[in-house]
Amino acid sequence: MLVTTKEMLAKAQKENYAVPAFNIHNLETLRVVVETAAELKSPVIVAGTPGTIEYAGGDYLVAIAETATKKHDIPIALHLDHFENIDKIKEYVNAGFTSAMIDASKEDFENNINTVKKVVEYAHAKGSVVEAELGKLGGVEDDLVVDEKDAMYTNPDSAKEFVERTGIDSLAVAIGTAHGLYKGEPKLDFERLKEIRSKVDVPLVLHGASDVPENLVKEAIKFGICKVNIATDLKIPFSDAVKQYFKENPDANDPRKYMTPGKEAMKEVVIAKIKMCGSENKA
Repeated sequence: MLVTTKEMLAKAQKENYAVPAFNIHNLETLRVVVETAAELKSPVIVAGTPGTIEYAGGDYLVAIAETATKKHDIPIALHLDHFENIDKIKEYVNAGFTSAMIDASKEDFENNINTVKKVVEYAHAKGSVVEAELGKLGGVEDDLVVDEKDAMYTNPDSAKEFVERTGIDSLAVAIGTAHGLYKGEPKLDFERLKEIRSKVDVPLVLHGASDVPENLVKEAIKFGICKVNIATDLKIPFSDAVKQYFKENPDANDPRKYMTPGKEAMKEVVIAKIKMCGSENKA
């Protein structure tokens, strides 16, 4: 059966590695993520944004993910990523999602806390766990846009108060990453991360890890990140491989054939990200 992220992230925090959270979109991408994680004996978080779940159907994704748990002997969590609508979170938690991120980071501090507390109260009563974000990441995640000039880093003292008052299970921190691809070289504020880690007990999450050099992500894990979100880095190789297939086979029309190169290209990235996170053989 599907599990929450609570135990897998607690283990990662204790043993100083991270669990990758891969954004999927359909049967093909979910299978690539789970089957590759199983090959590498890695725990895994399967994540979907509001747009993905509207596209694929929450109940379909739950059914596919539950099927995966019967086939593979690894911990699998099903996660709602960057949800802003509380009613939608309730709907999908009821459908079987085991983890939910409520993103009220655009709100002021007090409103963010009040919104998150409502989700925590509901999700915990249903046996699910909650992630929230303090500070804003620049860039685009699904249809959520944050201007770079509005991106704010997480304040360590505020993080401590935020965690204590909301009762969240994990905290996404803004330390210089961005959603999507970077304009220029990413610079991560590790001193800030260390200070947050010293003040906050819950697992810390790194969003916007696509396109961040591997050495920087590993450094972030060393300083306390134990969940790393991967989205854009999966989509690009998948779509590039499918485009290349059509370029070489312009008359192709069989999804079983043109999807396969995409799956193979995506698998290589999933392997690399699991190894980057240090979660291989941690299932």
